[in-house]
Formats: sequence, C-alpha cells, structure tokens
Amino acid sequence: MANAQAPQRQMKLGAFLFGVGHHAAAWRHPDVDPRAPFRFDYWRDLAQKAEAAKFDAVFLADNVALFGASPEAIAYNPPVYTSEPLTQLAALATHTSRIGLIATVSSTYLAPYHVARKFAALDQLSGGRAGWNLVTSGSDTEAANFGLDHQLAHDKRYEIAAEHVAVVQALWDSFDDDPVLADKQSGQFYDPAKLRYIDHKGEHFQVRGPLQTGRPTQGHPVIVQAGSSEDGQKLAAATAELVFTAQQSLEASRAFVQGLKDRAQALGRSRDDLLVLPGVTIYVAPTREEAEAKLALLHAFVDEAGALQSIKAFLDWDLTQVDIDGPPPPPPFTEGWQSRQKLFYDVAVAEKLTVRQLIARMAAARGHLVLVGTPTDVVDELEAWFESGAADGFNILAPTFPYGLDDVIELVLPELRRRGLFREDYEGSTLREHLGLKRPDAGFVRAAQTQIEETAP
Repeated sequence: MANAQAPQRQMKLGAFLFGVGHHAAAWRHPDVDPRAPFRFDYWRDLAQKAEAAKFDAVFLADNVALFGASPEAIAYNPPVYTSEPLTQLAALATHTSRIGLIATVSSTYLAPYHVARKFAALDQLSGGRAGWNLVTSGSDTEAANFGLDHQLAHDKRYEIAAEHVAVVQALWDSFDDDPVLADKQSGQFYDPAKLRYIDHKGEHFQVRGPLQTGRPTQGHPVIVQAGSSEDGQKLAAATAELVFTAQQSLEASRAFVQGLKDRAQALGRSRDDLLVLPGVTIYVAPTREEAEAKLALLHAFVDEAGALQSIKAFLDWDLTQVDIDGPPPPPPFTEGWQSRQKLFYDVAVAEKLTVRQLIARMAAARGHLVLVGTPTDVVDELEAWFESGAADGFNILAPTFPYGLDDVIELVLPELRRRGLFREDYEGSTLREHLGLKRPDAGFVRAAQTQIEETAP
C-alpha cells in the first residue's frame, strides 16, 4: 500500500502592528487617522481583521523610552509605542480567540520573575496564545530611564539575556502541568512532588521561585527573537523558536536562515525547532502601475529633515551635516542596533545610494524587504524565498493601517491559498499549534516530598 502523500508545507505569517503603518510617512496619508493608535478599538479591529484572515500571530514591538526622544525627532514623528504591549495584548485576548499574541519585553530592564509571571498570565488568559519577543534594548534613551548614564555593552546585554531566559524557562517549569489536587477530603491542594524552588544563583540573577501562576498553558510561551548580530544569532540558536529578521535579498536571507538552523542543530536542536520570518512590506494592486503609485504617494510625504533626525535618533548615525546627494559616511557602529546599522550601510555601498536615496529606502520599511506589484508578482517572490529556504514565512509590515493590511488580505492571501501556500483555517487553538512547534515537557526531575519540605519557606 502506497504511503499517503505528505501535506504541502505552508508559510507562517505574522501581522506586525505598528502605529498607523510601517512607512515613515504613513501618518500623513490622506486616508489615515494619525490619532487612531491612542484608541483601543483601533487595535481591536486590526487584531480581529488579522485573525479572520488566519494569520499565525499579531506582533507588537516596544521601546522602553519615547522613541527617538530628541525634540527634533519628536517634532516630525508620531509615537509608535503608545501602549505597553503586554497590557494591550491582554485586552486583545478578550476580543480574539485563536490568533497568537506576541509582545516585546526587554531582558535588560525587566527582572526574570516579572517576565515569567506576566507571560504565563497572558498565556493562561488567552488559552495558550502568548509569545515573548526577547530584546536586549539598544539605546541610551532607554538606559536613562533605568538609572544608567548609557546602555550596557552589546555583548554584556546578550550575556545577561542568556541567563535571563534560562531563569524564565526554569520558572515556567517550576510547576508540573497538573499540580492541583484540590482534594477537599484530605485538605491537600497542591501535590508537593510537582513543584520546585528553582534556587537559581547566577552571575546576574538570584531567583528562588517557584512561579506563583503555575505552568503556562503552552508549557512555555513561544520564545521569539529579532537580533541578527553575532551575539543575537548565538542566543537565538540556543533559545529562540521564532526569529524575525530584516533581509534585503533572497541569497542573503537564505544564508542567514540556514546558518542559524546550522547553529541550532549543532546545539542538539532540530532544524524544525526554529522558524525564521523575514519582514516584508507589500505594496500591491491589480496592476503594477497602481502598486507603484501607492508607494510614490507615501514617499511624497517624507520630510527629509525629519528623516535625518529619525536616523540620528534611531541608529546614532548623524547624516545632518553631510551632502544629501552624496554617499553616506560609515555609521558609528555603536553598542545599539548593530545589525541594522550594518544592513543600511552595506545596502548604501552595494547600490551606490546617496543619502537622499537611503532616506527613501529606510522610509519604505526600515530595512525590511519591499515588494511592489500585482498579487502574482508579490506571491511569486514570496514563494521563491519560501521554497529556496530563505524563509519559513514572513512578518508582514503593512505600509498603512488598516488599508495596507486590507490589501494583503484581499489580494495576496487568496493567491497564496490558490497555490496551497497558506492555511484556509487554523489547525489548532494555541500559537505553538499554529506554528507546528512542540509543547515542551516540564523539564525537571520531580523532587521527593522530603526535598520539597527542606526547601520550603
């Protein structure tokens, strides 16, 4: 009897919700309401729209400082991190039922116990849909909000992050899946053999545990990372299950994806335990001319003086004193945003861009892939990346909200489905099930009752 044909591999898609859109001038578009992100119903409607389209997850980035906190940058740019993401996703969990909920939280500025507890709570409240995008924070403005004169060194932040995530995972495992007896006859509520005090004493953290919430619904919320530097790749290979990345070409992305999976495999992990989703901004319309006009309209609203101030605030790269029609000088390669500084400079050198042209490139998608064309044009490119091993799917950065997201849902997703590349409906109810990731076991040897008693307070 012949074996049944294996199901076709399908893309994973995230909807990256960000202000009123990912184009730098989105807020100036005539059809966009620039005040919308200050209202909860705006975020609720976007999340419900993405869920109806069967996206794997919505993703909220974050910064623990007013983004680009110089007066010059603020004058030209609306805030994009208006809400604390965990609070926002907890609210969205009550208005959605299936879509994953991924929030960015810094391992540099929030203690492991807080992170473990908050994500366990979100996972339980949402029925197993939480994901933690682990970042180390990359700006002096963030450091200044936490009693520091400047940010920690890049390698030090990642050293801390490695210990931080290990503590968080140990706390998620400090209860087994079913510790509650609730035996009214005996009076015993917990089975003490199914919990432990992690008693972590490391270089950066000392945490006893256990976690008071019990174990998260998914065992562990999905660990997500976005660092593409050498330090970031080392951490991702060891701990991440989903990686967001900015890549400009299929060849570079394939090298990044396969190299990261090689690193994970060398550490004893399966290549399928780690999914990589490059970011992509899509300008799509029934004709290529209409799609190009959408991008051109947004580019017409870019204020170059404001863009230069944003680059200075975002990347510590001061281009305000150089010839705007000449080549950009090398960035300072500071302790923050190392991979993004390198990406922009490498693109400028390779394509011989002027500062003015670099501004346009950055405005379109902040260094992510930009696709412009018909649904067939766009899906041909997405499929080429996916089939060649350059992506396991994509994090979609709509240029404007809600209209850019509507374009993807109405024009791109039907073509993906026609080719069998994206789901018709959710396969399960948790984010792990959507992504095809295994649910981790509790990961500890159950202690004997006597050992629990010895360590109990």
